[in-house]
Amino acid sequence: MRTICLYFQIHQPFRLKRYRFFNIGNDHYYYDDYLNESIISRIAERSFLQANKVIGQIIKEFGSQFKVAFSISGVALDQLELYAPEVIESFAKLAKTGSVEFLSETYSHSLVALKNKEEFKKQVNEHREKIKNLFGVEPKVFRNTELVYSDRIGADVAEMGFSAMLTEGAKHVLGWKSPNYLYCNSINPRLKILLRNFRMSDDIAFRFSNKGWSEYPLTAEKFADWLKKLDKKEETVNLFLDYETFGEHQWMESGIFEFLKALPKVVYKLTNFSFSTPSEIAEKLLPVSTISVPYPISWADEERDLTAWLGNELQVDAFNRLYSITDKVNRCQDEKLKKDWRYLQSSDHFYFMSTKFFTAGATQAYYNPYETPYDAYINYMNVLSDFILRVNAAAPESRTDQDIASLTQVINEKDELIQKYESELKRLKSTKSKISAVAKEAGTPAKNKKPAATTVKKTTKTAAKPAKAPKASGKKPKTKSAKTVKK
Repeated sequence: MRTICLYFQIHQPFRLKRYRFFNIGNDHYYYDDYLNESIISRIAERSFLQANKVIGQIIKEFGSQFKVAFSISGVALDQLELYAPEVIESFAKLAKTGSVEFLSETYSHSLVALKNKEEFKKQVNEHREKIKNLFGVEPKVFRNTELVYSDRIGADVAEMGFSAMLTEGAKHVLGWKSPNYLYCNSINPRLKILLRNFRMSDDIAFRFSNKGWSEYPLTAEKFADWLKKLDKKEETVNLFLDYETFGEHQWMESGIFEFLKALPKVVYKLTNFSFSTPSEIAEKLLPVSTISVPYPISWADEERDLTAWLGNELQVDAFNRLYSITDKVNRCQDEKLKKDWRYLQSSDHFYFMSTKFFTAGATQAYYNPYETPYDAYINYMNVLSDFILRVNAAAPESRTDQDIASLTQVINEKDELIQKYESELKRLKSTKSKISAVAKEAGTPAKNKKPAATTVKKTTKTAAKPAKAPKASGKKPKTKSAKTVKK
């Protein structure tokens, strides 16, 4: 069996709005709705919907012979539900074909696997439930954020019941070994490991439209010829890409959709490769050996490590500060707090603080809303400070926390009361305007006014009588206090 595993990743974070120091304690909404909607809508139109259409056409042409896999973060799914629900519908249609596998990952696209095992499990279960609800399937294979993997993380994933996991075929891990085989975890061999062929994946993802590349232009025939030249013993070529490759990173004008559409036909015609999902590969192939990864790897940069997210003091400080409140957050029952907790964990917030690309011009600036890593850090920490205040109020531990919680409760109750009165006032004004409008249309304002004036006059007259009793403007009142003053 020689097969190709096509896997696509979809993720976009909830980007934070510009949050100043003076917002802390006053403004509890952190997100830039305009930016988030504009980015996800643009990608949906240019990339996701177009690529899904092509994938649907390929499945229609080749049936169950063609297979593909997706992993969509929970945060991205939330945004698609809000701003581009037609993308969710198109994925649901693909799911019904039986040729598409959906993988599991952390709901928040977070790096929590490095920090807290219980929180890691919780996020994976939340994502698994989300996929089941939307697409009616239960993921069997796991893909960690940014393909982050180590022996320990793999063992944790095996404990959660997954049969296989995807990660990077990093050179410094593989040495002389090829990524084109199935491996297994060194702690728990029941977990199969699929390694990304980064050279062939990056040829499509990063070099496809590069006119300075010696292999430009890349055609389906040329790619199939490379597949034919691989060692005959190599069993699987794992092509793992961002789904935005199609139409967003590589524009439609580059011919990327034509390449995707032509690839299966050319592969079937010129090679003996088939297409399989990750779970099929894990089930059909036997691991050739264990793979030892004592330190975490990822699919980012040449280093294939974590320095893109945790490579400087700003990133480490923000990361540690965030996860220092994990236990407190888990004691909270407020759904808004829990949602913010998920969105603040996205790895992108730490990626925006990276100084690795700052002087080099920043390829990552494509989706980065900040001018400098320091701006990203300050903005995130302001938001996090406000979030921590809310968490302390919801789950107080110290005397100070309890005092703050009590004061916050009093302020919230007063705010609610003010809102209630404002609503009532608005309702009364609206009723008064309607009554005036009806009276004006009926043309009887004069008749209505006359008896009203009479009533008021009588009322005034009646009310005036007791007012004369003290005769305040005439004689001075004889009181004890007056005599006391005279003496």
